[in-house]
Amino acid sequence: MRIAVALGSNLGDSVQILAAAIAQLSVTPKIQLEAISSWYRTKAVGPPQPDYINGCAIMQVDMTPQLLLETLLATEQRFGRVRQERWGPRSLDLDLLLYDQVILDTPNLQIPHPRMRERAFVLVPLAEIAPDWIEPVSGYTIKQLVKDVDCSDVHLLKSNLSHYP
Repeated sequence: MRIAVALGSNLGDSVQILAAAIAQLSVTPKIQLEAISSWYRTKAVGPPQPDYINGCAIMQVDMTPQLLLETLLATEQRFGRVRQERWGPRSLDLDLLLYDQVILDTPNLQIPHPRMRERAFVLVPLAEIAPDWIEPVSGYTIKQLVKDVDCSDVHLLKSNLSHYP
């Protein structure tokens, strides 16, 4: 299955943490990295805190959505993620955005991610690597969805395109 994951960090050396998380996921059994976006500096949502570094990755996986979620949460913990307050600062945030064209609504997992269509910090990097992917709830492509959000607080920080497949 083809999946999309959003990555974010605003504690520690965020670029290094995000790159290391991608490296960790890419050597995880049943996960194959397909593409990774550039990194973007974005304003934080929620309580006052430092800006985030955000990006997205496309991967091929051979696991259920639930097992993938558990893998992403375990990866966050390996990089020091502590859940204290909603939308608070974090060393690593990994959100499962899309799982092929699956629509899923369970108590601990919603696919597509329920807020991705309103978040420029998700849509801008995702549009860079998967512009024609159709978000299954709206029926719109990522490049169409990004036109409907305010992208003024999303700034290119560093291109990754030469460093990954």
